[in-house]
Amino acid sequence: MSNSEFSLTEEEVALLPSDSDVRFYAEHGWYLSGKLFSDDEIDALVAASDDYYDGARDHQLPTRPPKLASWEPQHGDVQRHNDYVHYESDAIAKILRKPLVGAVAARLAQVPEIRIFQATMIYKPPVPAEPTNVVPWHFDKHYWASSTSERMLTAFVPFHDCAPEMGTITMVDGSHRWREIGNDDSTVRHFAERDKAQLEVMLAENAAHNGAEVVTVPMEIPKGHMSFHHCRTYHGSGPNVSGRPRRAISLHLQDGANTYREFRLSDGTVAGYNHDTLVRRTADGRPDYADPVYCPILWRE
Repeated sequence: MSNSEFSLTEEEVALLPSDSDVRFYAEHGWYLSGKLFSDDEIDALVAASDDYYDGARDHQLPTRPPKLASWEPQHGDVQRHNDYVHYESDAIAKILRKPLVGAVAARLAQVPEIRIFQATMIYKPPVPAEPTNVVPWHFDKHYWASSTSERMLTAFVPFHDCAPEMGTITMVDGSHRWREIGNDDSTVRHFAERDKAQLEVMLAENAAHNGAEVVTVPMEIPKGHMSFHHCRTYHGSGPNVSGRPRRAISLHLQDGANTYREFRLSDGTVAGYNHDTLVRRTADGRPDYADPVYCPILWRE
C-alpha cells in the first residue's frame, strides 16, 4: 500500500486537530471533531447498516470468536451490538476507512500510523426503560489487556445529530490521567457482564483516590462529526428518551506500534481478545494485530 493512498485534500487538512486541540485531548481525554463525513457519506452508512440488519454480508467470519457481539432479530428490541462490521460489510468498510478519520486519530494520539482495531455497530432503541440501553462507566483498555499500547483510542460515529436525550456517549473528564486503585483483573470482563452499581462505586473510588471530581460531559455530536476518546477515559451512556433510535459505530483504533502481549490473570488464565482466534500469526506464533484483513491501516504519515 503506497503513501499516496493516505493523502488529504486542503479542505481535509483544515479539519485536523490544531495544536491546542491536541493539548486539550491530552488533558481531558476526549475531543469533538469537525465535520469529517459529508451528509451523503453518513446516509450511505445508514443504508449499509439497514442492509446489514436485513442479513446482507459480503464476508463471513471463518470462526466465531468466544465473546463476539452479534445481535440478531430474535434477540428483540434490546440495544444492538455487532462487531466486525468493517470486515463483514464492504459498504461500511469503505466509509469507515476514510483516511481523514485516521489522520485525526494519529494527530490526537501523536503517532505516525493508525490501524482499525474493531468496529462495533450500535443501535439503541427508543425504549426508555430498556435496561440494556444504559451503558455503565468503563474504559476500553480494560478489555484490551492483550494489547501493548497505551495510545489506543475510540471514535464514536453517530448516524445523525446525537443529543443527550438520545443517550449520547458521555465522558468522565480527565479520567484517563487517573491512577487505578489496586489490581483487580475482574475489570477485563465486559461491562455487560458486571454489576452496574459495582462499576459506579469503582468510578467514585478511583476519582477519590486521585483527588478528582467526577465531571461528566455528554457529547452533543452533529451529523458527520464524531467524538474521540483515549483508551483509559471512563465513559458510558444513559437511556434513549428521544423517540427515535440512536444509531452509531464505535470505531476502535490502534497505533502502529500496538502488538499482542501475553497478559495473565490472577487465576492463571491468559486474557485475550476476539482477534486472537481470527488473525494471522507472527513469526514467533503470537496473534498479529497488524493483520490487514481484520486490522487494516487507516492512516500512515
